[in-house]
Amino acid sequence: MSKPDAKVLQVERRDYPELAPMDRPRAQSLDGFDPIYTDIVDYIVRCTHRIWDERDIGLIYTHYTHNCVLYGTMGTIYDREDVVRDTIQRLVSFPERRGMATQVVWNGNDKDGFYTSHLVTGSGRHTQYGHLGQPTGRSFVSRTIADCMILRNKIYREWVVADTMAIVRQLGLDADSYAEKIAKSLLDKGQTAIDIGENRRLLGQYPPEAEADTALANTPLEAETLRWLHEVFNRRMFGKIKSVYAPVTQYHGPLMRELYGPTAVMHQHLALIGSVPDAAYMPQHICSVDSEEGGTKVAVRWLIEGHHSGYGLLEGLGAPTGTRLQIMGMTHYHYKNGKIVDEWNVYDELSLLVQIKLAQLSGRATRDSGS
Repeated sequence: MSKPDAKVLQVERRDYPELAPMDRPRAQSLDGFDPIYTDIVDYIVRCTHRIWDERDIGLIYTHYTHNCVLYGTMGTIYDREDVVRDTIQRLVSFPERRGMATQVVWNGNDKDGFYTSHLVTGSGRHTQYGHLGQPTGRSFVSRTIADCMILRNKIYREWVVADTMAIVRQLGLDADSYAEKIAKSLLDKGQTAIDIGENRRLLGQYPPEAEADTALANTPLEAETLRWLHEVFNRRMFGKIKSVYAPVTQYHGPLMRELYGPTAVMHQHLALIGSVPDAAYMPQHICSVDSEEGGTKVAVRWLIEGHHSGYGLLEGLGAPTGTRLQIMGMTHYHYKNGKIVDEWNVYDELSLLVQIKLAQLSGRATRDSGS
């Protein structure tokens, strides 16, 4: 895929009217895209704003394929009409919701297709009865990253990681009961928690692979990112973090954590693995853009698989249950002078709690049926 065009808009230092201009000439080849869009960043920021903030939800019919697949931390949607319904339901609960583009990392072109990783900072108030129950009147701020595959104006595949636990806690809701409600609805649909054994980080009694698989990388920096991620998360060499992150680094994490310095970053990642001690870290996609702020922004979509067999950062999960967990996450890194100065890390602790509740309900149902 081609390298990003230097003329393409960047989000970080521009007000929204500059990101969705009405008089800007097209800056990038966009065959098949609506004339209003001037480049791929304008496309993803503007169409998101039109659908979610301007409430033109029907644009989903011209911006998603009929058979689009949307992968979320709570389940998968397999068609456009369900995307429309899901969008309406979320806006019912949060009529004042605003999603502010924080940054967009991307690659691709209009012939092969584009890939965008869109970090959004959302805010609003819970003022209506909806999927979160009775309105609390409380406000919230949370982060979401949405990765989209796009061709000729239409999104045909999307991954969304929203920090729902941050919203639940800020609204003062009972996370345990809400997670159990979701788990019960999944169980009623026939979904069960399945433990499929080894996650393949280790093959029998061999140690982890010595070298990272860098086949996903498009640039040397992306390859280096995959190498140190493998060192830290699969080989458990957490000391590597001190050589990768700048002393002034800032960590923007789940539950709206804002932390500073490599030691804080190390604790966050060490504690995540502490909750899932046999975790396998598997990158799914990586892309990058040179930043107008200096340096390079890199976006990684990843999965962690393992068992809830230890204590760590995820205090909301309680004592270890042994439940098999799958964590879908996305991370944006900002490199300057070869070091990471900012990390935006998004995964949803609520989805993990739902997995634990589903395993408990499934086990209880199995025991009851056998008695």
